Amino acid sequence: MTPQWDSEKPIYLQLYQQVVARILDGYIKEGEALPSVRKVAAEYQVNPITISKAYQMLQDEQVVEKQRGKGLFVKAGAQALMLERERETFLMQQWPTILKQITRLKLSAEQLLTGEQ
Repeated sequence: MTPQWDSEKPIYLQLYQQVVARILDGYIKEGEALPSVRKVAAEYQVNPITISKAYQMLQDEQVVEKQRGKGLFVKAGAQALMLERERETFLMQQWPTILKQITRLKLSAEQLLTGEQ
C-alpha cells in the first residue's frame, strides 16, 4: 500500500483498491490476515473509520471474512473472484475508451505489443 492519496477519490476507496491490487498481485494471499484497522490508520495517519469503510467493502464483496477475536482474513477463492470482477470492470468501463484512442491514433497490434512508434 502507498500513502500517497489521489485528491479526486475518497481515501477509503483508494485503500480498497490497493488491497484488491495486492490480492491480485499475490502480495496478500488467501487465508492471510489483513493488517488491523489500528495499524493501518497509524501507519497512514488516517482516521480508523476510513480504514473500516474500506475493509467493510471487502467484507460486503465476500473477499474477506471476519474471524471473531482474530481479525479479517482473505477468503479462499478471493483472488479468482477479484480477477473476474476486475476484468469485467476493465472491459466494460475502461476498454471502450482505450479502444477509441487506439483507433483514433491508428495504432497497430504490433505497435501496442512492442511499444514502438
